[in-house]
Amino acid sequence: MQIQRGKKDACGIFGISNPQQDAVLNIYYGLMSLQHRGQESSGISIIKNGRISSRRVRGLVSQNLKPKLWTLSGNMGIGHVRYSTTGTSTLVNAQPMTDNMFALGHNGNLANYMHLRKKIKNEGLKLKANSDAEVILKLLRMNYDKSGDYISSFKELSSQVDGAYSLVILTRNRELIAVRDPLGLRPLCQGRKGNTIAFASESVALDSNNINLVGDLEPGTITIATKDTCKKYCYHSCKRKAHCMFEFVYFSRVDSVLEGKSVYDVRFNLGINLAKTYDTKPDVVVPVPDTSRTAAEGYSYQTGVPVAEGLIKNRYIHRTFIMPRQKDRDSAIKLKINPLKSAVSEKNVLIIDDSIVRGTTSKVIVQMLRNAGANKVHLMSTCPPIISPCFYGIDIASYGELIAAKVDLESIQRKIGTDSLGYQTLEGLIKAINIPEEDLCLGCLKGEYPTPYAQRVLETMKEKTGTRKTRIWETEIPA
Repeated sequence: MQIQRGKKDACGIFGISNPQQDAVLNIYYGLMSLQHRGQESSGISIIKNGRISSRRVRGLVSQNLKPKLWTLSGNMGIGHVRYSTTGTSTLVNAQPMTDNMFALGHNGNLANYMHLRKKIKNEGLKLKANSDAEVILKLLRMNYDKSGDYISSFKELSSQVDGAYSLVILTRNRELIAVRDPLGLRPLCQGRKGNTIAFASESVALDSNNINLVGDLEPGTITIATKDTCKKYCYHSCKRKAHCMFEFVYFSRVDSVLEGKSVYDVRFNLGINLAKTYDTKPDVVVPVPDTSRTAAEGYSYQTGVPVAEGLIKNRYIHRTFIMPRQKDRDSAIKLKINPLKSAVSEKNVLIIDDSIVRGTTSKVIVQMLRNAGANKVHLMSTCPPIISPCFYGIDIASYGELIAAKVDLESIQRKIGTDSLGYQTLEGLIKAINIPEEDLCLGCLKGEYPTPYAQRVLETMKEKTGTRKTRIWETEIPA
């Protein structure tokens, strides 16, 4: 569901080495394909004649960044689209982050960001932004200046940071570097066509450039591409993986392939499992546009209940979840989607949504359908109840934002105003993704995190904030 519900996307990154031709257009196409992952700012860095040139803007790639691109040229570069999960939404926090050696694009979030920021400042280094990407760039540069070796630099970095980081890096030495954290929390894939090498948050960015998907970068690895070579190195081996389940449920485009799994197939199977789990007998199933459409198809396939486009999306209004006030978000929802009365009037309607975070959006949509003449309105979520914050790139900051962390199922149903409410089971989620539970990050569903600092932050939040809306890891350092 691509309207306000209290979470923001992870960012999107793209990098390419294209020895045969200028790479600026490739990066533009890649970022356009990843625009759903970030609309606050975008940027591009290109190297030519030993000099890295960058352009960063607030807003959309097509409207704001595109006019800046044609002043750049070069065969190797990186790009980034951003939503802020750490730091404010200002141009100074836009990426790629640069110094006189590197340009860096980051997707993810560091749980120990404030700790690292304080440590860097205590060592006398200046920080211009308030973004974890800048912290990673500073640490990389410090480590590289000491060792002169990328593998050693990232081995050291992995011992310093706690959290998620998929990176594309452009160097003054005409190298394109792709790095994935040891747990593989955020996605990163590689593509190849002839001598062209590319890296992207999602495979759709490769598709838009007619580049063949090679596969996902293995967690804990660094891949270095030059004009003539492409070599992979392991800088940190980890016994387990922790792929973010929310990439499959919500973040990624339905036509992407992650960890060798089709996102479309995962969401289709999520819908099938909802049909098998609950004995609801609706007349029509209505997906909340757009990420729930595939799950609705799966539900319809299993039950024979037809899918109805009962909610029509206004595609000329962009995502509204950056609006700070609830009354503004509620108004924006009504501008964003509109019920189709002929599809839902005098019918028992089942809404399928990808997730329920605050419950405020669901409440507005339920009332919309009742006002449009629906007899009964049921609601199912393809995601299990979200009961805990995320520290790795989903902007679910506190218990106070999570309706399932505060009340039971019956109370949620009453608050939203549905005739019935059903959540995906944890077992159904894992089965649909088809990745072993021990290789998934389920922190927001279970309150158990794959990194130690994040778990410590959680315990501090429980002690100090209860259900208040506080991003404690951005305001103070846990003991």
